[in-house]
Amino acid sequence: MPFYCRLCPRSCGSLRTPETGGGVCGQGLTARVARAAPHMWEEPPISGERGSGAVFFTGCALKCVYCQNYALSRGEMGAPVSPEKLREIYLRLVGRGVHNINLVTAGHFLPAVLESLREPLPVPVVWNSSGYETVEQVRSLKGKVQVYLPDMKYMDAALARRYSAAPDYPETAKRAVLEMFRQTGPYVMGEDGLLRSGVMIRHLVLPGALENTRRVIDWVAGTFDAGDVLFSLMSQYTPMGRACDYPELDRRLTEDEYRQALGYMEERGIVDGFYQELDSAGEEYTPDFDLTGVEG
Repeated sequence: MPFYCRLCPRSCGSLRTPETGGGVCGQGLTARVARAAPHMWEEPPISGERGSGAVFFTGCALKCVYCQNYALSRGEMGAPVSPEKLREIYLRLVGRGVHNINLVTAGHFLPAVLESLREPLPVPVVWNSSGYETVEQVRSLKGKVQVYLPDMKYMDAALARRYSAAPDYPETAKRAVLEMFRQTGPYVMGEDGLLRSGVMIRHLVLPGALENTRRVIDWVAGTFDAGDVLFSLMSQYTPMGRACDYPELDRRLTEDEYRQALGYMEERGIVDGFYQELDSAGEEYTPDFDLTGVEG
């Protein structure tokens, strides 16, 4: 039976076969993975000492012009894997001692991912996403995902339109994050300092967009109480992808910009959070998407 895709907020209605798809994500129904390996560069409660079992999926429905994984999100890398093979990949990573299985930008492969998670895993599952997903997508993950790690990229619809062709991003992401919190409730940390369940909201500070960052912080501070969610302020922006076509994005953050963002986070009373040092910006923090852990 033909599958005309309405999975993501784009609701593009593209015909997707197992091998091909002409929609915004550009992917067929068969999941494609470009890397599956322990990852040490998430926040401490995710990476811990042995790493997060990060599975990087090919493609993305958001298409940010500055994407830090540009070649991957544009579908240029990755190998097809069945739900059974996906589960083998998860279990192989668990065998290597990772603290969790971290599904990175998997929403456009939701049917395959749900099949791969039919049986519980022995470690928490982390849903690592752009935040641009429907409430229905998130609801389908109930009971299969323990930790949600969404971005909250924009509260400015004009920026969301300019940089991600998604003026509906702010309202869409807010609804998705609220559903994530409805499922998990307040975050739970283990005695080992690792996140067992809950929501950690990430925000990448963009150069020249401090007002957008303030509005994101305002929403988080005004929506959740202390102890509800974790918040991660990220400084790692590096001009990549098509950032060179947008002069305001073709640079890294200044020390003053990030200092102001951190100060506002403190001013709004967000204490359940993390922040990066400014020197976290660099291409070395982007892993090689060379099919590590996928083949074999």
